[in-house]
Amino acid sequence: MEFANSPDGTTSPVTTRMSGAVDWTRAYWQDHPKRSFETFGRQIVMGIQAVAELFVSIVRGRFPFAEFVRQCAFMTSVAAAPTLLVAIPIGVIVSIQVGSVAGQVGATSFIGAANGLGIIQQGAPLVTSLMIAGAVGSAICADLGSRTIREEIDAMKVMGVDPLRRLVAPRLGAAMLVSVLLCGFVVFVGFVTGYVFNIFAQNGTPGSYVGTFSSFAVTADLLVALVKSLIFGLLAAIIACDSGLNARGGPGGVANSVNTAVVLSAVMLFGVNLIATQIYNSLFPPQMV
Repeated sequence: MEFANSPDGTTSPVTTRMSGAVDWTRAYWQDHPKRSFETFGRQIVMGIQAVAELFVSIVRGRFPFAEFVRQCAFMTSVAAAPTLLVAIPIGVIVSIQVGSVAGQVGATSFIGAANGLGIIQQGAPLVTSLMIAGAVGSAICADLGSRTIREEIDAMKVMGVDPLRRLVAPRLGAAMLVSVLLCGFVVFVGFVTGYVFNIFAQNGTPGSYVGTFSSFAVTADLLVALVKSLIFGLLAAIIACDSGLNARGGPGGVANSVNTAVVLSAVMLFGVNLIATQIYNSLFPPQMV
């Protein structure tokens, strides 16, 4: 190949193409992978600082409980209705699918057990992750993003007010608490929905449904679901707060930050749910009843 300049002093086409490819690769690295690593690192640092500030402020009596209560009420009002509307179809779908399979293999008496395992182990955490990422995370990001665009965050720093303690820590604690409550709410609604549908639509017996449900769905499954929802709330709040505090470009930048927060939260939470499920199944394999 000819990489040198032409005899007339002009650059050869091969050199031009190679230079263009190098420039494109460098620009792509600056615009995508590098920014992704920087964002991930920034979120880890902010998450560690926010969690530390949460516990330190509580111990020292500087935690803004009024803001914490307001955020809990706000997140509950935002996520409760969508969670109910999603949890009911989830319980019905699980009942239909499980009932169909159980009827084919002649194990209709174990519908309650399958519903319990499906809703507690996977249904409730996944519904919670979607609500936390979509409803709660977007609300947090929009609130902090608008404050950032209006330069309220910079004003707080100038006045000596730490945004992590005043804004991020209460939202972090509220998101974790609301996430756990939503998970328990989904488990309850899923159980009631599956019970009602099995009794009135699939001609099941109440004793069989409740008995198999309590036999196979043990307390450890509920505790794992609640722990996973706690982690989901923590991660979603960290991602949403980071996206909101780093919003740039006016109202359009806030919209982009909200979109980024929702997408990153959903992808992250589904990945964490998969990893947590595999770890739990490896450490505590299902026991034969």
